[in-house]
Amino acid sequence: MKTFDAAIAGGGLIGAAIAFELARAGLQVALFDRQQPGEGSSWAAAGILSPAPENSGMISTVPLGRASLQLYPEFGAAVEEISGQKAGYRARGTVEALFSSDPQEKLSTIIALHHGLGLKAEPLSAEDAREMEPALSPELEAAVFRPDEACVDNRALTKAVVAAAERSGVKLFATSNVQSIAKDGGRCNGFVVDGEKIQSHWTIVAAGCHSAEIEGAAHYAPVRPAKGQMIALRAKDLSIERVLWSDHIYLVPRNDGRILAGATVEYVGFDKNVTAGGVQKIIAAALQLAPALADAQIEETWAGLRPDSPDHLPIIGPTDLDGLLIATGHFRSGILLAPITAQLIREWITTQNVSQDWARFSPMRFSEVARATNS
Repeated sequence: MKTFDAAIAGGGLIGAAIAFELARAGLQVALFDRQQPGEGSSWAAAGILSPAPENSGMISTVPLGRASLQLYPEFGAAVEEISGQKAGYRARGTVEALFSSDPQEKLSTIIALHHGLGLKAEPLSAEDAREMEPALSPELEAAVFRPDEACVDNRALTKAVVAAAERSGVKLFATSNVQSIAKDGGRCNGFVVDGEKIQSHWTIVAAGCHSAEIEGAAHYAPVRPAKGQMIALRAKDLSIERVLWSDHIYLVPRNDGRILAGATVEYVGFDKNVTAGGVQKIIAAALQLAPALADAQIEETWAGLRPDSPDHLPIIGPTDLDGLLIATGHFRSGILLAPITAQLIREWITTQNVSQDWARFSPMRFSEVARATNS
């Protein structure tokens, strides 16, 4: 029987970052993935690093997002140094474009909200925004510049984190199906993987939208897949330096010259097909934001499956089953929240204390709801 200090289900960015953190803390770690590590939602994402809430329901994640964004330079540097690979980190900010009929009122609201949450945000006139990013539409009414935000090449980063984890001593098991958690009395002591018992003192479920398929984990991690379609464009005579954002689209520049456009949010099970309707929706919104992209070449289309929880908030922390922790449900913020998620799991395992208040994201919130419903 294989025995480890910690066993992790899920080799995406979240799972690999946790493995990397735990290995650097001196633990013997095993990382299991149902396919090749990093081929799930971590591969399909856009890589935006923004703690700004997309809606009022996401405000509770802002402190976590701010903390993770602050960790990114050090996290990325450590990963690059140990792996010998680049992560494509770009700290050039975000420009949020406003097209509303009353742009000044919306601008004032956004600025006040961001400042109230401790986030930097600067108002821009339409002219100043287009001077900063000439690709922006002439129909633009106003804009917000969020200078502290960044983006990262999530495919390169995930590959680098997996490599850094392996170089730090993590044992990687690809194409390994984690079937269930394993119990010994009232304690979780590992997984059953392809019929084999893997013993561990700490057991972490970080399998993205597949977390609920692991027997024994579903009521702690009731996640479902949220499909997101994406397009990669390349324009010969168009340069975008910062992330561009509107109510309907985001455009993310890559260091290789590509511009990513996305993304849809669809609840269609585990379907990852790219559809004509999805592509049309993305292109229409992209051209509204940056009309010069009409001449851009479509280099790639793809879809990924984000792990979404019932309240759209992350699921991070210990359960009432001793030894079992959950790290999933990050929805549209998995790339941003990877460093802080890994740090918090490592802190809990090594000290039983954490540096951030994570009570709102506890896996136990779903078990408590289930008990209340059944009582």
